Amino acid sequence: MYDPRLSKLAHLLVNYSLGVKKGDQLAVIGSVNAQPLMLEVYKEALVIGALPDLLPSFSETSELYFKYASDEQLQAPPSPIEMASRTSYDALLTIQAPSNVKSLSQVGPAKITLSRRAGTELSKIFWQRMSSGEMRWCGTLYPTQGLAQEAGMGYYEYADFVFKAGLLDADNPEAEWLKIHDQQERISAEMDQRKSFRIVSEDTDLRFQAAGRHWVNCDGKLNFPDGEVFTGPIEDTVEGHIRFSFPGIYGGKEIEDIRLTFERGKVVKAEAAKGQELLHALLDTDAGSRYVGEIAVGTNPGITKFSKNMLFDEKIGGTVHLALGRSIPMSFGKNESAIHWDMLCDMRQGGEIFADGELIYKAGKFLFA
Repeated sequence: MYDPRLSKLAHLLVNYSLGVKKGDQLAVIGSVNAQPLMLEVYKEALVIGALPDLLPSFSETSELYFKYASDEQLQAPPSPIEMASRTSYDALLTIQAPSNVKSLSQVGPAKITLSRRAGTELSKIFWQRMSSGEMRWCGTLYPTQGLAQEAGMGYYEYADFVFKAGLLDADNPEAEWLKIHDQQERISAEMDQRKSFRIVSEDTDLRFQAAGRHWVNCDGKLNFPDGEVFTGPIEDTVEGHIRFSFPGIYGGKEIEDIRLTFERGKVVKAEAAKGQELLHALLDTDAGSRYVGEIAVGTNPGITKFSKNMLFDEKIGGTVHLALGRSIPMSFGKNESAIHWDMLCDMRQGGEIFADGELIYKAGKFLFA
């Protein structure tokens, strides 16, 4: 059934998130499950005068790949199509739309590690082009039955959850996102003035330095929906311990009750109630995977429910998330890794953030916003 909110979403993605202009080459990558949204984006881009290409795939190919590919194939360089999508276009839109989010749940950690390492160089090229402004990228999601089941919702309930998180029920969603941009710009500007930070919550006391780094205002340009401010901490300054309130999700697998201890920026102790083998395999991916690439505060008040999808979960208002691995260049972070893995800590029950010794955030709210 066609949902009229899709045309609003396509308009936002093309015009607001990606800023597509006449003559731009746009690649749209997503599962065939996202066909309705892909076609709306294609139409919107054509109306503008852009040159769009649709690159649909099948959700099942990942399962087949990890089941039958040899170690040699897992370590092969990215395909020409993958290379072109990251290196030859002015804008790139990626759309999550899996039919089965558990399709990789039986894949061994070693295979995942080999595959991730093979994509390191392409990931570096991608982020270099992004940070230089040579290419714009946005990642979004199209609701599917598989995603709804994973979130513990019915399909129509989940679709409403997705579209409401993007403010697509508003008469003018773009105007609403511009308001969010202005609100978060004030937060980012204030955080940029601070040097040292401390995050305190249940079983959590984490300290880091961010002088000279940038707190990025995530206002619907890189992700949609959006709602966070993040930075790349100075790599060797992260100290202390953190306990994540929600399971860490990786490749459809859940790692429960993760606890990490840092010394001089590096994870020196890692425990999990479930999935510890995968946790340690991810930590051992490469030289950068035990260091923090991102620390962020979720700010979207419309996302209140944990849905087991980090595109939404990391934006939950009143949470903090930490990503092990690759830094996002626009934060001026320098860590390099084949992974960028976000994990979520709830701050709504009295959690606190201090900046330069001053309490700036309590129980899910910035005190100066």
